[in-house]
Amino acid sequence: MIQLAEEVFDAKHDPEQLDVNEEILARFRQIHPSTISEYDEGDGPIAWVLLLPTTIELMNLFLDHTISEKELFFRTPLNASYGAIYLCSGMVLEEYRRKGIAKRLAMTAIEQMRKDHPIKCLFTWPFTKEGDLAAAALAKATGLPLYERSK
Repeated sequence: MIQLAEEVFDAKHDPEQLDVNEEILARFRQIHPSTISEYDEGDGPIAWVLLLPTTIELMNLFLDHTISEKELFFRTPLNASYGAIYLCSGMVLEEYRRKGIAKRLAMTAIEQMRKDHPIKCLFTWPFTKEGDLAAAALAKATGLPLYERSK
């Protein structure tokens, strides 16, 4: 999964992106327990989804290119009321794709976040055609509007 993430996002070479490590994952868990979802069939994760609940204000700054993905993450306050969910990352090993695994993981996480926060929308920074399609499918399934950061 780490190799797949490096191939798709190449975060180590882009200062705008969040380079996910154990410290970052720990902060994700502090923000909300449903931010990290994975599916494991016994030999390690085959699918992984990261969602970041945040404020509408920070979402707008991110969408307007005023702040980076890193800043969005680190400026998201702990123990706050969140109105938006950033569809940060979703990855599925190639041989398991097109089975709805990532969508199920994301839907469950979004439902849990909506129990705790007044979520009004989703937003994304698309990197792949598959990511665009997945984000649109999540928006449709949740009934939430989807906003995209331009490339």
